Amino acid sequence: MRSRLRFGALALAVVLIAGCADHFGPGLVQLAAGRGWEPLPIQSWVVNDGITPKAIVYCPPEDCVRPGVAALLNFEGREAIEMERALALDPARLARAFSKSADSKTKKPAKVAKPASTTTVSRFKLDGTNGILVEIRAKEGHRLASTAILYARKDKVLSLAIAVTNDSQAARDYVRATWESR
Repeated sequence: MRSRLRFGALALAVVLIAGCADHFGPGLVQLAAGRGWEPLPIQSWVVNDGITPKAIVYCPPEDCVRPGVAALLNFEGREAIEMERALALDPARLARAFSKSADSKTKKPAKVAKPASTTTVSRFKLDGTNGILVEIRAKEGHRLASTAILYARKDKVLSLAIAVTNDSQAARDYVRATWESR
C-alpha cells in the first residue's frame, strides 16, 4: 500500500509539473534566462482570436541595466490584415493609441490641456525587415519609453517582434534579438 501511495504521489507531481510547463512560453534564445530574462505565462494572456503569442520575456531592473519586455507574436486572418495595415500605413496613429491613457475614452476633458508627453515615430530596416521605433518622452522629468517593432508576412501569417524599454537603442537591440530568436 505504501509503494502505491508513493507512486501515486510521484505520478501526481509529474502531471502537475507537466501541466505547468506549457503555461510559460519557451523564452527567447538571445534574451536568455542566464542574462536575466524570464519567460512570462502566455497561454492565458492573449485571448484574441487570430493572435498567437510565441514568447514573452521580461528583464526586471534588478537583473538588467536596461529593464524591458520583449514578445514574439503571430497574427492570422483579419487581425494580421489590420495590424499590417496599421504598421505600414499609419504607425503614428498606432503610436498615439499607445500613448493615450486607459480612461481617456470615457472621460471628456473640461479644457484642452497641453500634452504631458511627445510621441515620435520613425521607420528603420533590419536585414530587409521593416521596423518601427516609437518613442514617448515625458515633457517633465525627461523620462522615455521606447517601443521597437519588427514585422514581416509569410503566406497568411504576420510575424511581429516587439520590445519595450526606457532606451531607444536598447529597444532596437532587444527587438533584433527577439526577431533572430524566432
